[in-house]
Amino acid sequence: MRSVVIVGAGIWGTSLALRLAESGWRVTLVEQYQPGHLRQASAGETRLLRAAHGTDEWYARMVRRARELWRELGDRVGEELYAEMGMLWFARRARGWERDSASVLERLGIPHEIWDPARAGAAFPDFRGDDLEFALWEPEAGVVRARRATQVTARLALAAGVESIRGRAEPYGGAVRVGGEVLRADRVVWACGAWLPRLFPGLVDLQVTKQDTLHFAVPGGWDTPAWVDYDASIYGHGDIDGLGMKVSSDAEGEPYDPETGDRRISAASEDVSRAYLRRRFPSLVGAPVLFSQVCQYTFTHDSEWIIAQPEDGVWLLGGESGHGFKHAPALAEYVAEILEGGREPEPRFGLHERIPARGLRTSGQIDR
Repeated sequence: MRSVVIVGAGIWGTSLALRLAESGWRVTLVEQYQPGHLRQASAGETRLLRAAHGTDEWYARMVRRARELWRELGDRVGEELYAEMGMLWFARRARGWERDSASVLERLGIPHEIWDPARAGAAFPDFRGDDLEFALWEPEAGVVRARRATQVTARLALAAGVESIRGRAEPYGGAVRVGGEVLRADRVVWACGAWLPRLFPGLVDLQVTKQDTLHFAVPGGWDTPAWVDYDASIYGHGDIDGLGMKVSSDAEGEPYDPETGDRRISAASEDVSRAYLRRRFPSLVGAPVLFSQVCQYTFTHDSEWIIAQPEDGVWLLGGESGHGFKHAPALAEYVAEILEGGREPEPRFGLHERIPARGLRTSGQIDR
């Protein structure tokens, strides 16, 4: 029986653990916190799921597979982990990121429509779209219940025979040391998010930033589609599960330490969200903040992930760059094939120097 040690029980680590355990691997999962802990990037209540990724077909294809797997996982446990509420992209330019995305969706046969601003506005109780050229509608996009999905995936992994070890891990040659114990296996996967750069300094070039998320208390009728204003770097979704309407900036935040960083959102973040409410949904400008949380991005300069083998049998899995959660079950399939020797990772995910993309992020980091 092949064996693997996976460090990190966020959604990437737990999804991979579940996939490998159900494929006959002996899996050990190491995590210093509980799955869904507030200091994990996977801890937020919701994440967007959408196929639009600008000109990139690879991520669009993967998210379509992920959508299938999230739905299957929800059916398996008898609860809705993925809420398919649809998504609107507010396009400020006639030939911008949204138009590129629509072209890819058309080539791949992924459902979408181009709406005029008035039609998009009809999806909301209150809307101002006079600055928009059009809206891109993705009817099969929506919201993943992130914290719950992470906890469910971890539970299923344990039921599939995964051994869970609680503790802080550090590299020990090609093995993993947890306290005084050294764990060895045929494969070791470090899927530890914001802790990856401190565990492998000089090997991975990652930045960790503080990203504030806000949910506003809204009256009835605001169970609307999700939405993204890409050029404004702001996004949100309608009221789901009583969490209120999410309106959060996706602009790059300040550097952040995942262990010691302040978990309070900044006043500036609320100001940005309220300014957007004033512009787009003016009747909500005075809505009280119902729920807020600090998340973190761990991103590469080009927003591409890291799936790389720095030494024989050791794999680094990280750099989710703010758009990785939704892909998790499909990514687990992909990485499992790599670990089993059935394929090589895409060159884009290697440990080479990453060149910052020109202009806005080409992969579209918005996932929170």
